[in-house]
Parts: sequence; C-alpha cells; structure tokens
Amino acid sequence: MKAKIKYRVVPKLPSRLKTLNRLAFNLCFSWKSDIQILFKRMDPGQWDACGHNPVLMLGLISQERLDELAHDQGFLAQLERVGEDLERYLSQPRIQSIEYCDGVPFKVAYFSAEFGLVGCLPIYSGGLGILAGDHLKSASDLNVPLVGIGLLYQDGYFSQYLSSDGWQMETYPVNDFSSMPLTLMKDDEGQPLTISVRLKEQSVDILIWRISVGRVSLYMLDSNIDSNPPEFREITGQLYGGDRELRLRQEIILGIGGIRALKVLNIEPTVIHMNEGHSAFSALERINILRKENGLSFDEAREIVMATTVFTTHTPVPAGNDTFDPHMVQTYFEEYAKELGINFKVLLGYGRLDPQDSDESFGMTTLALRLSAHTNGVSRLHGKVSQNMWQKVWRKHPVEDVPIDYITNGIHVPTWISKEMEALLYRYLGPDWAEDPDNKKVWDHIEQIPNAELWRTHERCREHLIGFTRRHLASQLKNRGASIREIQVASETLTPDALTIGFARRFATYKRATLLFRDPDRLERILNHPKYPVQIIIAGKAHPQDNEGKAFIRDIIHFTRERQLQGRIVFLEDYNFPVGQALVSGTDIWLNTPRRPLEACGTSGMKALANGSLNLSVLDGWWDEGYHSDFGWAIGHGEIYKDHEAQDNIESHELYNLLEERVIPLFYQHGRDGIPRGWVEKMKAGLKHLVPIFNAHRMVQEYVNRYYQPCSRRYNSLCRNNFSGAKDLSIWRQKLMTNWHKLEVLEVTSDDAREKPVGETFKIETKIKMETLVPEDLTVEAYYGLLDQHGDFSERNTKTLQVVENNNGIYTFKGDIACNNTGNLGLTVRIMPSHERLENHFVMGLVTWA
Repeated sequence: MKAKIKYRVVPKLPSRLKTLNRLAFNLCFSWKSDIQILFKRMDPGQWDACGHNPVLMLGLISQERLDELAHDQGFLAQLERVGEDLERYLSQPRIQSIEYCDGVPFKVAYFSAEFGLVGCLPIYSGGLGILAGDHLKSASDLNVPLVGIGLLYQDGYFSQYLSSDGWQMETYPVNDFSSMPLTLMKDDEGQPLTISVRLKEQSVDILIWRISVGRVSLYMLDSNIDSNPPEFREITGQLYGGDRELRLRQEIILGIGGIRALKVLNIEPTVIHMNEGHSAFSALERINILRKENGLSFDEAREIVMATTVFTTHTPVPAGNDTFDPHMVQTYFEEYAKELGINFKVLLGYGRLDPQDSDESFGMTTLALRLSAHTNGVSRLHGKVSQNMWQKVWRKHPVEDVPIDYITNGIHVPTWISKEMEALLYRYLGPDWAEDPDNKKVWDHIEQIPNAELWRTHERCREHLIGFTRRHLASQLKNRGASIREIQVASETLTPDALTIGFARRFATYKRATLLFRDPDRLERILNHPKYPVQIIIAGKAHPQDNEGKAFIRDIIHFTRERQLQGRIVFLEDYNFPVGQALVSGTDIWLNTPRRPLEACGTSGMKALANGSLNLSVLDGWWDEGYHSDFGWAIGHGEIYKDHEAQDNIESHELYNLLEERVIPLFYQHGRDGIPRGWVEKMKAGLKHLVPIFNAHRMVQEYVNRYYQPCSRRYNSLCRNNFSGAKDLSIWRQKLMTNWHKLEVLEVTSDDAREKPVGETFKIETKIKMETLVPEDLTVEAYYGLLDQHGDFSERNTKTLQVVENNNGIYTFKGDIACNNTGNLGLTVRIMPSHERLENHFVMGLVTWA
C-alpha cells in the first residue's frame, strides 16, 4: 500500500529555543563539546537513545519538555552563549578566507565516495571516509573556500553483529534523512532541485542535499526518488554494495552528476580534488561542459581540466583500485565519447596502463592519473609505493621520477580528542589549540602540564572506556538473547587500572589482526601476569565478501573463549564512529600490525596519539615517518619480506618481546606518587612533537599551498582572453606529440678530467638535433648522482642546461655540476617538455634520454 500524500511533521520549537535548530543542522556539534553538552542537558537519556543526533532528538523530545526549557533561565543563558559562539565561528573566522587567487575567484570542489563526519550520519565505511570528513572540518576551521561532493546512501554501510560461533553477520539499517542533519536543496519555486544523468539510454533524476560542516557545505546526491525506476533508485542505496555494474553507475553519478550539481548550484570551482579514483569521471564531464559552453576542442578543454585537477590515491593494494570490463564501459560511454569529440577507443586509452592493449580493463585510478596535474599518496612511504604501482603510466621514466608526490594524512584533532583531554589542553595550552593545532609553539606548552595531572586525566579516560566497553558488551549479549548471568559478567569485565591495548580497524587480511595471537601460550602468560596484567579491546569489520577477514574475527573469538580470557580480551561489535572515539580516547597502547608496505597511512594511531596513547606499530604508513623511540615503539626495522609466514613469525616474536621487556615494565614502573614518570614523558613527547604535524590542519594547508593555489593560478592563466592560454597550450602540445620522435641527442661530452675534488664543478656539453622544435619547447637537463655496485643510479639530481649555440638546427647546451659529495657518480642527459608551459612536465609522458 503506497501513501497518496506525503508530509512531514517537524518539532514546534518555542521562539526562545529557535537557535536549537541552527545548532542541530550544523555539524559543528560533532567537534564543539559545548553544543553536545547543551543538547545532553535537555534530556540525557534521550540524547544517548538517539545516538547523539540533535535533529532526531528535537523530533523526539516532548513538547512539555521544550516548553519547560523555554522558561529555564539557566538553560536559556547557556543556549544564548553557545549560539553566539557558533555565530562568531561562522561569521568571524580567525583566518581570512582565500576567496581570490591572483584576482580571480578561488574555489575547491572536493569529491569523495564517502564522508565520515559524525556517528549519526552513517554514510561512510572506514578510513577513506573519516579522512574526507576531517578534511572538510579542517577546511572549515582554516576558512578554505571549499565544497564537498558525495553520494547520500539510503542504507549506508552495514552494521555488524556476530553469530554464536563468532562469524560476522551484516544488517543494513535504512537511513531516515528526515531525522538527520541535512537539508534538501530547493529551487526558487520551493521545488526540489534536481539534475539528471543519462545511463545508457535512460535519464536518471538526482536530488541534491546539503550538509553544513561549519563554514563548509557538503552536497550529497540521491537517486532514490519516485521518478526513477527501481534499478536506478538503488544506485545510491548502499555504499560499496552490489555488483560491478552498480559500482560503475555510482561512479558515473558521483563524477558526472557531481559536476552537474555544482553547475546547477552556480558554483564554479577553480580546482577539483578527487579523493580516490571513484570520482574520476568528473574530469570528463568538465571537459564536456567546457566544450559545449565555450566551443573548445577536446584537447583545449583537457588542458584546463588537467592543470586544475588534484588526485589523491589512497590504496597500495591493486584490488582496491576500481576497474571495469571495457564492454560494460562501452554500453555507458560510447555515446558520451561522441559528446566529448573523441573516439570511444581513445576514451578507453585514458583508463588503461597500455592504451594499445584492447584486452586491458578500464581503470578509474589510471583515468584519474592521466587527467590530473597533481597526484599524491597519503604518507611518505605510500608515495614511494604508488610510484612503483603506477610506473607503467610513465613507462619511459625511472620509478623515482614518476610524478606522484605525497601529503601525509592528518586528523581533525577537536573531533577525536576526549572531553577530559580537551579541558586539560584548554587549561594549559590556551584557547588557540583547537583552531590552531598545527602550531608547534602552542604544543610546546605541553611541558607545563604536571605529570600527575596528565596521568590522572588519562586514567579517567581509561575508566570511561572500560565503562563504555561494559555497556557495549552487555548490549551485544542482550541482543543475542544471552542469560542474565552472562550479561552480568559482561558488565563487570576488564579492569580500570590494567594496561589496556586497543586494536581497531578494518579486518583486511594484510592488517594481520591475528599477529598477536600466533603464540597463544605466551600471550596468555602476558595477559594473566599476576602482578602486571594486560587487557585488549578489539573492534573491526570485515568486508561482507571477505571470508578470510571474517575468519580472523572468528579465530579471535574462539581463542578468547577457549582460553577463558573473556575478562582480558574483548571484541566490540559494529565498529563505528562512537566506538572509534571511545577506543582512541582511553587506551594506553594503540597496536597496529600491517604487512609493510600495505598500510597507506593509518590515521587511527594519530587519534590515539592526540589523547596521550602510545603507539606500538609496524613501521608502515604514517608511523614510518613519525616514529622515534621517545614517542612509542616500532615492530621491526622497516623490513619487507617475501616469505610472509617467516615474517609473521619474526614480527610476532618481536611484538611479544617488546611487550614483556619494554612496554609493560615501563607502564607499571610507578614512583612513590603512583605516577609512571617514564611513561608520562613518552606521552608528553608524542603530544608535543607529533600532534602539530599529524593533524588535518597541516594537511589541508599543504594542499592549499602546494596544489589548490597553483591550480587556481593556472585556471586563471588558461581561461583569460577567451581561453587563449588553453588554446595555445593545446596547439603546442600537439606540436610536441607530433615532432618529439625527431629529437636526437647527438653527443654528451666534457673537457674536464674524470676525477674532481669536492667543491669544484664538472662541466658538461651536449648537442641535440631538433628539426621542427626549438629550445623554448624543451627542458634539457643533466641527470646525475651516485652509482651503486651495478652502475645504476642510487640517487639522482637534475640541473637545467642552457643553450649556447645553434648550428643549422643542431643546438649546443652547456652547464656546470657542483661536486658536493665524494664517490662514484654517473651522468646522462634528459630532454623533457618545457616545465615553463606545464604545471607538471611529466604529464605528457614524453622524454628522450642520451
């Protein structure tokens, strides 16, 4: 039975409480504790029951209670103060907005398939979404002119529960958008604002919703509307669900639909930032619009799009990069390629490592790489791994020259810090730490916190975590139909003063959740030590189709039961935003055991760090560049093994050694005042030296300085004077592509001796035959560095050579190389397209070597 008429009932707020609506619909409540405290004061039980969702709470709280609050002078005073603080944040930012770059509008559109912003908006699955959410929050704090684009999933990601045997089961709760902090966008007539995207021969209508994230707007696309047939309504039904064709449809809606949404919202970005390859079709749609509206050719439009696109790749695992069968792509893009003005086979080539291989799948990461001027990994090590993964896109370059840089991820500190730690930092660091967390001078004041006060604060956080864990366990058992006795035991599990290890992440097999369990007898002795007990809290989800990951969870459950360790090891079901916040705020040790180098970054350790927890981790992801013995412990020394079984044995043994010989003794080494001074000194060192680096403010500022502003300048340069810059660049590119094969390095010589003292210079001369090209088209470089025992470059440097002579199309270039280091060095000559004309002179894939 379908309803004939649909309508919505909204809370009737007394005029004195109208500010509550404003507070409820801005996600500032997710990181500003004074807003959370205000809503909790209204009805503590209701606040917990509604999952800390202020919009839902306003719909559930009784009218009598609202009327009562409207006459509560204490509450009204608090409401006024909190409301004024929000207005001040929104209208009077501490940092001046970068609204213009070189006199033209500056705007970033940040695309992501998922956004993890707050627990009551379950439209994320894990690290990628949490990172995207933190990116938006820090952009808000930094007042960066940025908007987000994503998909609004009706079911979101799955909820997890375990069977009696410990096997992961999934349910998919339906999101009720009417009770969530989001707003449907409407046109001037009050009708829902829509866009449409054609899939094969059918048109799909898409709604646009807005989520206010502080000063930043996030626009979410929704295909679940009555005008669409069922197979199109389900496109935004489930995050990472369905088959390959559904995934392709989702990525078409995100990329192409996202650009069309920006258009209908009258938002003209100067930069597109693609967070992972899911939104790579956005580049094609930008080309499409530039062609239609400005009469540009595909090549001319591509110059603008490429120069103003930033692409962040997140996964070092090939399976994590979406690829599609070429025949499936053809059914969706053959006609679209005609709109773009290119042959469909050319379009396929943009998504292939080898454009000539007709059997190769179409890759979204490859498409993004080929249409972006700037590409980065998410940690220093991941940048190197990505260079190796994607060298085939730049097959003529050595792997070290592959143009993939890195910007290490960070966390939005105010979101992930506990209320107890927040209060402590306000007291000793002052009010600036929350909006200026990347200021090292602010964190220098950590030294002023008395050891006893920092330790007592952390102990309270651990006590809160134990209380949270007991309640969560009791709820799990109650839902499973457990006995009163079992529930009672669960409500008394763990010990508030024992060393507590946290392990929470996606249960992908390369994260090795069972490494700690390889020697059960030894682990049992560690956990049950009569004087120095240890306890472990574990959480995490396996992908619904990952049976190996599910087996890891089951093995942990079985081990816990068989060894009678329920009071020492706890598995929390349904790892989500609230569970993650509780775990990172109260654990003493944050354990991470990925198989190096498969952890791209791993920001959960940063969240624990900001709460004073110490990291015990494999040197992978961010810990590879953040580790120092003053801050925590490293498992191994950065080795990479071919024999995984041997690796697991070696590293599990080292993990046990670290726990027994260094970690546990230091934790329980208390002075007369009961304070473990050595442990607290490590806590302080991590807070002081690492938090100002591994936070999202530093990360977003790096994107602004290194990518967003240069891209906006490039946008202005290419678009001015009726796109003359783009047209000239397209002609120049075509000239190089057509004539590059005629380049020839005739000789490389030097009149100098082959042995030079340190501090002198080595002279080099090269003659190059150019024919139709001229020196202004090229960058001619000396490519030099130390050689290894095989005669290969172990390091490389470049020095631009200058043209000194033209003899009938044969040009002579000269230069000097400084001899700064001793050793055996080598030298060759490399010719690249001119870096003066290009944002990135690797993007054309052209190079000639001597």
